[in-house]
Amino acid sequence: MQALDGIAEIEITEDVEIMAKQLLSQVPLPAKAKVDALHIATATIGGMDYLLTWNCKHIANPALRVKIESVIRATGYEPPVICTPHELLEV
Repeated sequence: MQALDGIAEIEITEDVEIMAKQLLSQVPLPAKAKVDALHIATATIGGMDYLLTWNCKHIANPALRVKIESVIRATGYEPPVICTPHELLEV
C-alpha cells in the first residue's frame, strides 16, 4: 500500500452522482450496478485517460461501451478509454 502514498483520491461529488444516475437510466445496466456507474462517472469527471477494470459484465463490456461513451459525451465530458489491463497491454 505504500506504493499508493501520495496518489490523490478522487471524490464522489454531486456531479459524479448525477452522471452515475444518467448512466443507470440510459445504459442497460441493472440497478445493482450503481457502484459500477459511480466508478465510470468518477473516472470521467476526475479526468482519467483510462479506466482499467476486470469487470467485463458492466464496465468493460464491448456491447455497452458505445452507449456508455455516448451518454458521457452528451453531458459534455470525454469518456476515459475503458478496457481491461490485458487490452491495454495489447496497444
